Amino acid sequence: MSVPVALIGCGFVADLYMRGLATFPGLAVVAAWDSDPKRLAAFSTFWSVPAAQGLDQMLADLPEGGIVLNLTNPSEHFAVNRACLLAGHHVYCEKPLALDINQARDLVTLARDRGLQLASAPCSVLGEAAQTLGRAVRDGTAGALRAIYAELDDGFVPQAAYDKWLSESGAPWPAEDEFRTGCTLEHAGYWLSWLIAWFGSVTTVHAISAETVPDKLGTGPMAPDLSVAVLEFEDGPLTRLTCSIVAPHDHRIRLIGDEGVLSCNAAWDNAAPVRFARRFRLRRRLMEHPFPRRLRLSGPTHPKLGRRGAASMNFALGPAELADAIETGRDSRLAGDYALHMTEVTLAIQNAGLTSGPQNMSTRCAPMEPMPWAR
Repeated sequence: MSVPVALIGCGFVADLYMRGLATFPGLAVVAAWDSDPKRLAAFSTFWSVPAAQGLDQMLADLPEGGIVLNLTNPSEHFAVNRACLLAGHHVYCEKPLALDINQARDLVTLARDRGLQLASAPCSVLGEAAQTLGRAVRDGTAGALRAIYAELDDGFVPQAAYDKWLSESGAPWPAEDEFRTGCTLEHAGYWLSWLIAWFGSVTTVHAISAETVPDKLGTGPMAPDLSVAVLEFEDGPLTRLTCSIVAPHDHRIRLIGDEGVLSCNAAWDNAAPVRFARRFRLRRRLMEHPFPRRLRLSGPTHPKLGRRGAASMNFALGPAELADAIETGRDSRLAGDYALHMTEVTLAIQNAGLTSGPQNMSTRCAPMEPMPWAR
């Protein structure tokens, strides 16, 4: 199987996708496009990828059954996704699908009406760590789960040397756009995708969000740089999710059950260890085991990459899964109701402010089918 892939947006994250795509020989990058001619030239030269002469021409030339990777800034996602779907192409979009839930809903409907698939990043939910932890949830390793604590704190980024952060092909980290978009829209999906995959629909979001550090680089308005959410699932434990670019780096998730605690300490590492600490009583003291047992899946999983910047993730797991879904005539795990629901929950947290109160979700999705090697 050889699936043609076209990239729209050659910025910072595009290099991470190219590294991942190289691990899947069946995915062939046939063209790239960026509205910035200098960025397009640098990217296409570095990766030896054909530079398209224009977006419309690239979409017209992409063969039927191909996939477009929408790696543009979030403010452009809706328009680019819509153009790709109208051109008759399947789309894999960086998060979120759109900045408005009604626009996201329109996109999912458009894809269905045209027999196309619209999938959403992040794809770390398809990685070994997420699938290992999901297997432990299904097996009841920690007993009945009572609560989940999930953190996505990235340190005090406004003081970081982000002006020196460059991708492999020389793209600068888009600080101004990142600050305008916000860490919740950019990062919440890394844990939300795992949680929704395991437990399905979030029914109610209780959240607050705020900009705690003013005067960041660029012109405003800037998005919240801190959000705290409590999620009620239709069939899952109460969950607290925190996103920030102000608190010390912490990417842990802990699932607290009757028998002990399941944990993973690195959201952005596909091979991060998953551990279980059994709870026990020692004389009058209740404690979790100081030497947690590492949980592993038997057999091979997926191609892995070394650390690049802050992450050790294969960004092509999602496009590869989408390509397989197209080839086998099934719905992608990352598309349809799942993508729409994750978008709604993320936007609810991002836009909560300080006074929104409980927000009832209007979308629903079923738990995700595990990867074949994790069943």
